[in-house]
Amino acid sequence: MKTIKIALLGYGDAGRAFARLLMEKKNKAIEECFDTEVLITSISTKTKGAITDPAGIDIEKENESIDKTGKFSKYTDMSALEIAAEADYDILFELTPLDIFSGRPAIDHIETALIRGKHVVSANKGPIAWDHKRLTELAIDKGCKFFYETTVMDGTPVFNLMDYTMRMCKVTGIKGVLNSTTNFILEEMSKGIEYGDIIAEGKKRGFVETDPSLDVEGWDSAAKLTALMNVLMDAGINPNDIDRKGIEDITPDMIRQASENDKVIRLMCYTENKGGVLTGHVKPMEIDRTELYATVTGTTSVVSITTDLMGTVTVVEHDPEIEQTAYGIFSDLLRVLVSQ
Repeated sequence: MKTIKIALLGYGDAGRAFARLLMEKKNKAIEECFDTEVLITSISTKTKGAITDPAGIDIEKENESIDKTGKFSKYTDMSALEIAAEADYDILFELTPLDIFSGRPAIDHIETALIRGKHVVSANKGPIAWDHKRLTELAIDKGCKFFYETTVMDGTPVFNLMDYTMRMCKVTGIKGVLNSTTNFILEEMSKGIEYGDIIAEGKKRGFVETDPSLDVEGWDSAAKLTALMNVLMDAGINPNDIDRKGIEDITPDMIRQASENDKVIRLMCYTENKGGVLTGHVKPMEIDRTELYATVTGTTSVVSITTDLMGTVTVVEHDPEIEQTAYGIFSDLLRVLVSQ
């Protein structure tokens, strides 16, 4: 039986959910399907310390230690970059918090791993939005796999859809509602709930960030649209290139007026191609209630991909939980294992 060692950079909700999923599946499905044992040998965090063990980390024990003390049981002060550069692993999982304005230090972590000839799975959209082409070329040069299914719609197979079931289709357009926080805010505003109360409730439920401005001002949507355009359309852009406007100026009166006209307001993401010039746009738009995008509420997201051979294919992700994010990471692990 083969052994595959993995390193996790970041161990927040998604990292812990992935580790749980891996522990539940590895003894049965992975070992039976791939004749492979998967070991988590390194974990790096910003607040809990880092831990590394070439023989495999006891995840249950370390989770208990974190719950009791806030730290790993035998932690070190190794940084994420030091783990990427020095630890014993075969696949690096980039799960650190997003820096939406630069993609770093996640880009540095991925680059370091690829230079070492290690495969990479990223749930961090920053590197895909800011440096996709160069990192992909580096991975090819080093003979490594570089996957990132979780970066746009959790575990929903958007990139896999194009890679495996719509091969040789040329993507000519992208349109969707990609930010669930703004869906929630607009929906609650339509009920007459005060903005401050909406944000407080979203934070309590865990999907509104401490600083919601990145969602409200359209930066998260811009980064996701950039990632889609870079991967599916070879756009070679970054989030600053997106024509971006968030929902910060939307008022209850505007929502009421739209409703009177049988419309709803959604923060739309879409591409345009005029005279061979490809552009991406994020802005609030009034949508007829009969349109699919108007039905997207709560934490649901939707993306439509228009192609030359298959027309338009739409994928809807209904109210995902952290388990869907964990599966997206897990599915990329399986893609690496299939390639071995």
